[in-house]
Amino acid sequence: MTANDHKIAIVGLGYVGLPLAIAFAQKYPVLGFDINTVRVRELIGGEDHTNEADLSSLREVMEAGKAGVGAGLTVSSDEKDLESCNIYIVTVPTPIDQFKAPDLKPLLKASEMLGRYLRKGDIVVYESTVYRGCTEEDCVPVLEKFSGLTFNKDFFCGYSPERINPGDKVNTLTRIKKVTSGSTPEIATAVDDLYKSIITAGTHKAPSIKVAEASKAIENAQRDVNISFVNELALIFDRMGIDTNDVLDAAGTKWNFLKYRPGLVGGHCIGVDPYYLAHKAESLGYHPQVILSGRRVNDNMGMFVANKVIKLMIRNGFKIDGANTLILGITFKENCPDIRNSRVIDIYREQRQFGVNVDVYDPHAGKRRGKGGIRY
Repeated sequence: MTANDHKIAIVGLGYVGLPLAIAFAQKYPVLGFDINTVRVRELIGGEDHTNEADLSSLREVMEAGKAGVGAGLTVSSDEKDLESCNIYIVTVPTPIDQFKAPDLKPLLKASEMLGRYLRKGDIVVYESTVYRGCTEEDCVPVLEKFSGLTFNKDFFCGYSPERINPGDKVNTLTRIKKVTSGSTPEIATAVDDLYKSIITAGTHKAPSIKVAEASKAIENAQRDVNISFVNELALIFDRMGIDTNDVLDAAGTKWNFLKYRPGLVGGHCIGVDPYYLAHKAESLGYHPQVILSGRRVNDNMGMFVANKVIKLMIRNGFKIDGANTLILGITFKENCPDIRNSRVIDIYREQRQFGVNVDVYDPHAGKRRGKGGIRY
């Protein structure tokens, strides 16, 4: 398969898939697929509620797609349209369930669907965050079952972990170095060349799919642990009666001090991915200590903030039951409309348990509902 033969399908048009589809569509014919028909209609109209797409680029590649000649983007929720493609890139969510265990249902459903359309020579690349071994041990058997084809003989796989930073307009898709991998040395090179064609920051070809999977898991686990450390410092310094930021500013004058700040850790990456790493470790008989202790600290920060506010209200003579408070911001981070796994809701729920009337305002969250803000 040469670059001129590529017909790429991006499966999942969220924060990860849409920017990827736009970037590839400037060089190749691309089908953007999503089971959400409302999302597809939105994109056909040239709009994007995630605010991740450059709208002028989106409309440009969509117009090229309509022409049907050469590069361009078409979007669809009809899975039969996948049949014309030969490279499939999966960017569906990989959340956790209520027990904080990996929820692979979206990933496996996507694999089942692709299996119905795979042909000899096709390549399936996964970008969704998973634990080490998931691509070859969980997804490939599904692809084989529903395609009737044999892995690494009839079809091939790759893994290239997404590195999208929602709301970041500087470190965008093409400006972040991309890790790539493939199920054979030849496919690894083909996948690497494919991403090299759009990633200006360059690529790093990992020696195996499992290495690429593990690299993604530890990226976010490392950040989670570092943030949990400063969050724990905040809990300690609060009892000492000193300002955590003042301490961090002083310590930060040393050249090799890592300047993390305390805060709420939510979203669909840092607050989720460490559980994937822990799940795989536990399945191998190792019970991680540092990773999960960091998760516990970070998961309890919303409760700490809420209780701190209640204590300050009491100190200043407020009657708690029936008091009114306003939370400014409900999304998991600034300048981003994504409310998935936002830990701000922990503050809301904790204050409500004290009998406080809580309003929440966030114009970013409200935009996708067509309002200037959102109230809970």
